[in-house]
Amino acid sequence: MSESSILPQGAGYGVVIGMGLFFSLLMIGITWIQTRYTSHKTSSAEEFNSASRSVPPGLIAAGIVSAWTWAATLLQSSATAYKFGISGPWWYASGAAIQILLFAMIASKLKQHAPYCHTYLEIIRARWGKWAHLTFLFFGMATNIIVSTMLILGGSATVTSLTGMNTVAACFLIPIGVSIYVLTGGMRATLIADYSHTLVLYCILIAFALTAYGTSNIIGSPSRMWDLLAQAAEQKPIAGNAHGSYLTMRSKSGLIFGVLNIVGNFGTVFNDQAYWQRAIASNPRTSVKAFLWGGIAWFGVPLGIATSLGLSAVALAHGENPLITLTADEVSAGLPAVKAAGALMGQSGATAMLILLFLAVTSACSAEQIAVSSLLTYDVYGTYINSKPSEKQILWVSHLCIFGYALFMGAIATAFNYIGISMGYLYELMGTIIGCAVVPIALCVTWKKCNGQAAIVGAILGFFAGVAGWLGITSSLNDGVINVETTFGDYEMLTGNLLSIGVGGIITVGWSLFRPANFDWDITRNINVQPDYETTTITQGSQPQSPNVDQRIIEKEKEMNGTEDVTPDNAPTERVVEEQPSDLVEERQGLQKAFRFAAWSALSLVIILIFVIPLPLFFSSYVYPKSGFTAWVCVSLIWLFVGLAMVGIYPMWEARKGLMQVGRGIAADLRGMRT
Repeated sequence: MSESSILPQGAGYGVVIGMGLFFSLLMIGITWIQTRYTSHKTSSAEEFNSASRSVPPGLIAAGIVSAWTWAATLLQSSATAYKFGISGPWWYASGAAIQILLFAMIASKLKQHAPYCHTYLEIIRARWGKWAHLTFLFFGMATNIIVSTMLILGGSATVTSLTGMNTVAACFLIPIGVSIYVLTGGMRATLIADYSHTLVLYCILIAFALTAYGTSNIIGSPSRMWDLLAQAAEQKPIAGNAHGSYLTMRSKSGLIFGVLNIVGNFGTVFNDQAYWQRAIASNPRTSVKAFLWGGIAWFGVPLGIATSLGLSAVALAHGENPLITLTADEVSAGLPAVKAAGALMGQSGATAMLILLFLAVTSACSAEQIAVSSLLTYDVYGTYINSKPSEKQILWVSHLCIFGYALFMGAIATAFNYIGISMGYLYELMGTIIGCAVVPIALCVTWKKCNGQAAIVGAILGFFAGVAGWLGITSSLNDGVINVETTFGDYEMLTGNLLSIGVGGIITVGWSLFRPANFDWDITRNINVQPDYETTTITQGSQPQSPNVDQRIIEKEKEMNGTEDVTPDNAPTERVVEEQPSDLVEERQGLQKAFRFAAWSALSLVIILIFVIPLPLFFSSYVYPKSGFTAWVCVSLIWLFVGLAMVGIYPMWEARKGLMQVGRGIAADLRGMRT
């Protein structure tokens, strides 16, 4: 146990190894029960990678909350409260919730235009060809690597701070432990683990909030917190805040962070296969509901922990008798919440924080592992190595990629730790690297006129513009000095983020408007399709009653591969014509209706969260009085309880029939009636 750690070193190893093995054994058991008593068999590649595309909305919403609750969600959000006051929690929560809400529109279009795909890159390849596929494979993998590195850096820093555990050991043990249950159960086991983690997550967050504002002898009420924050502003006012106060939305640095947060998180949602995979795994009729619920429920997570522990860190560090101390490096590493939990609740608070971070990191790690596995399996192995893999080969490669990526996650996080790159640094940088691909990827599945060449050029030039602008403004503002410290400035990061997403989007949209494509969605609808309808063979020259999808796909593949048809013009040919079921049109109409609902709902929430609420408070320089701050705290608490109901309680209700089926199966086994 180090002098500065609250818990013994053994506690770190106990949580990382012990809880990792516990959840692995739990998921192995659940997978065995699923295989024996339900129709979902993990020996199927579709079940392993896509959960048979049948997961109900509550479980998907819980999976979204879990996958989007990174170490940064808990640590960096609290650090923004420590640095900017109450504007930090709001900009963190709203700036990262809107992407999930808007992705509900993408999920609806995905179900309309590519219902059988395994990855979003399959859509890109079918629509725009090989070079676009390789371009966006780079940005997709870059997204996963950046996210994974932030997860492990944040988790290992917390474990080391609380227990003195070796940082390198934490970097490797966390992802390897997660890979065990991902290897066993695949996508469905990942979602079930996500649900269990999310349930515990909300319970701990509510306990922290009630302690800070209800039972703590140090703070204990919103009124007392207001007093302590007012004292902190007198002792250490925040530059750029109205009256230097922690109790105002008028924060220049907070607003800059909000823009960085919005831009960067578009990349980590729209470019990340983990969220596409949840859309793919969801039931088509409820995918929109799942993402809207997930976004609304997740909003309360960073808002709740930052309002409780983040502001507590301010009160405890800047009062007349400081109870904690925080260096600039510790704030960058996201440790205000960790130290506040230890000060408010002692060892029990430190233990709860350790468990909370472990659950958040492992849930998000599992999402990244199976996402990367899908990309490597279907978009590398299945596309460029073995174009016709068997189901056994797909499963074998998937398992190999999961374990291999777990080791890579540990190695890359260790490397970044040694060169001094923190979680906070990567969090603000990520938009510069991957923001350029957001608009092209989103338009690939939503706009048939989007030009493939425009998408490729826009993404590449956006990347170079973002990096050049980031380094250029760093040099200009810091007398030519470019290092980790100077590149971490507000304006430096802001410039790179805005140039990346702006240039990428403007080129893609402008070029496409000048030279629009006219893509036929039937091509992507036929990706991985397994025909279960009758076919009619006709000779060339006769007129089919429905579009010849297969022929268009053949022509598209020839165009992509640079080949030409060598069949003689007068040779008889045969074509397969689809006799599609009549309810297919009705299903697509239902999905279009769901898209309109998603668009209205998501855009309305975005306007409210980003413009209607924060901007009037910003421009008015309003400083909350005690009554207003008390209302703010109450809203954050209510939002936590609502989130618990949405993604903690409701999934149990929607799974009641399946649980009864399993119960009947177990009872039959006990009576000896099953073989």
